[in-house]
Amino acid sequence: MEEKDLVCEEAFVHQEHVQTAKSHMPDEDQLFLLAELFKVFSDSTRIRIICALAEEELCVCDIADLLGASQSAVSHQLRLLRASHLVRSRREGKSIFYSLDDDHVYAILNQGLDHIGHTGRGSENNEND
Repeated sequence: MEEKDLVCEEAFVHQEHVQTAKSHMPDEDQLFLLAELFKVFSDSTRIRIICALAEEELCVCDIADLLGASQSAVSHQLRLLRASHLVRSRREGKSIFYSLDDDHVYAILNQGLDHIGHTGRGSENNEND
């Protein structure tokens, strides 16, 4: 798409539309927190951990084996996911098991997968990738 296809040909602000959008805009603090949440989802290792935990409660050893990563690397990612309230943990004997914090995390993951499927970006046959 060319630059000229991305901008208006005439400088005219549609005030009604702007006011409607503005009245529904979250406040700056909420926008900041939302941006921080999406940053956590920007790492494919963390996404893989979330996908695994969407299916099964797992300990660090399990996740490390599944991902082919060190326990230290997995533990670091889990700390970030816990700090963002995306996963929770529970101790059972000498093991700590992790699971998704709540159904919202599962919903965010599925919405993302649905979106890339809808746009064709999730397709192996997509020649535009």
